Amino acid sequence: MSTCLLEVAANSVASALAAQAGGAGRVELCGALELGGLTPSHATIAMARERLRIPLYVLIRPRAGDFLYSDEECEAMRRDIETCVALGCDGVVLGVLDADGGVDMQRCYELVAAAGRLGVTFHRAFDLVRDPARALDDAIALGCERVLTSGGQASALEGAPSIRALIAQAAGRIAIMPGAGVTAGNLAALAAATGAREFHASAKRQLASGMRHRLPRLADMQGGELRSDEAQVRALVAALQSVAP
Repeated sequence: MSTCLLEVAANSVASALAAQAGGAGRVELCGALELGGLTPSHATIAMARERLRIPLYVLIRPRAGDFLYSDEECEAMRRDIETCVALGCDGVVLGVLDADGGVDMQRCYELVAAAGRLGVTFHRAFDLVRDPARALDDAIALGCERVLTSGGQASALEGAPSIRALIAQAAGRIAIMPGAGVTAGNLAALAAATGAREFHASAKRQLASGMRHRLPRLADMQGGELRSDEAQVRALVAALQSVAP
């Protein structure tokens, strides 16, 4: 079997560089990680592309909330994908659902077409579908490389039985990448329970604020930066290396 790979959800250039320094195999670049991740700015994508030596995938998600998008939102996603193509990214991470909980094939086809030769990951919109088995076949038909999923549960470890079933259904046609609540402490157990070879984690911590001027009445606006932590990434990579091939 192939070597395991860790993808880190990085919410900034600094997080992306920490992921690379810690030994991650791929970065999923996003903004607003506290909202589940949104499309990062053009400048953030460009700077990450300039500085990273490992594959760079960019989250394409125009807003928080559900994955039922308007025509204008789909146009914005298509334009963001075109930006990723122009900047030389390795892939994009996307997903659009219809109102009945199915994969919106027409809109997803348009976004995948815009990606051209870039790799495509179907993101955790997958966890909200009505019929995961059908949605997996749809993701394969779209030409996606992988699906990011928690198995429809709050954490990937809770969803491990469903993830294992998806891997069996995929039969090597597409990768199934567990994500949500993945840590160095549970990664080996997750790998054993699912049989997955790719894993997704944010490995984040909140830094202390460098501000000396503080306003106690607005304490919620003065927290430090949320950033992927190199030490946590290294611990995750070490846990992966302990997984028998």
